[in-house]
Amino acid sequence: MNLSLPMFGSAGLPGGASKGMPRAAPASARAGRHQLKDSHGRVIRELRLSITDRCNFRCVYCMEPDVRFLDAGALLSVDELVRVARLCVALGVRKVRITGGEPTVHPRLVEIIRGVAGLGVADVALTTNGALMDSKRLAAWLDAGLSRITVSIDSLRPEVFAAVTRSRCSPDDVIAGVAAAKGAGFSVIKLNAVVVRGFNEGEVADLAGLARRFGVEVRFIEYMPLDSARAWDPSKLVPADEILERIGAMYRLVEVGREGASGTALLYGFADGAPGRIGVIAPVTRPFCGECSRLRITADGKVRPCLFSREEWDLMPLLRSGAGDDEVEEFLVDATWTKQAGHGISSAGFVQPDRPMSAIGG
Repeated sequence: MNLSLPMFGSAGLPGGASKGMPRAAPASARAGRHQLKDSHGRVIRELRLSITDRCNFRCVYCMEPDVRFLDAGALLSVDELVRVARLCVALGVRKVRITGGEPTVHPRLVEIIRGVAGLGVADVALTTNGALMDSKRLAAWLDAGLSRITVSIDSLRPEVFAAVTRSRCSPDDVIAGVAAAKGAGFSVIKLNAVVVRGFNEGEVADLAGLARRFGVEVRFIEYMPLDSARAWDPSKLVPADEILERIGAMYRLVEVGREGASGTALLYGFADGAPGRIGVIAPVTRPFCGECSRLRITADGKVRPCLFSREEWDLMPLLRSGAGDDEVEEFLVDATWTKQAGHGISSAGFVQPDRPMSAIGG
């Protein structure tokens, strides 16, 4: 197996891509400011809220070992994070996913979960690499109001896992965390695996077996151009069709469809009725931009209308200058209006965003 992947540069946050004030949305979109809506008619119902740029892994496709993180003062405070979430909820957001970096390294994660859950949203989720999931922490997160957990696990082979994450964590540690989450009472647990050719495509069926073992959803994600070195190699892309073919060689699947119009994953059940299901997130070969209902806020207070946005809007000056809720809401409405129609990864004119995934938030 070829473990060589592009060696990526620093995941430090870029300068120059952030802008101060987005162009104003038309009066029809701003009237009453009851929802976040883009210029293509899509209404935002889901918020990806990054709470830190720090991570305890240094995955080779994301972050170099010598990356330097921002000082705490350059990041949104707990109060600011909850305030932004509250205003987004007032504008129609119904689901909030807490991301990073690695959100579980945040020392006040429980307060953030409790603050967001207290806003009355339908769903509060967390994306994690699983390294810090133990029974005590899981119980605290559940008690604070966390609805569900998504855990990343790209390999079941210890040597591959170590080479990729450059951490002391092992796949067995992550799997033990998944079992602990089940034991703690989380009814919705999802596992994510980024599939990269020459790395883990041969493990796709084995990873799919975790769905049957734990009765959870295992989602396979196409390799995307979100590396800090801007060295994404399309030859390393394993398309959705191949992923499904590899799983199908071991388990016969039955298509279920997407979980709602804006769902990211194409879903499949096991034909033999086994528990769990399979999801394939295929932004490169089967883009789902037309139904996207997501908005992202980075840990340093930038509004990103799309994961692949080339423009982002700096909310921090408003938050720290005493701006009222109405002014911040207006900013969010205007920033959302700039959301592009699609990422255009497969188009000739595609330009990769300046930030890597770790600095954006999942």
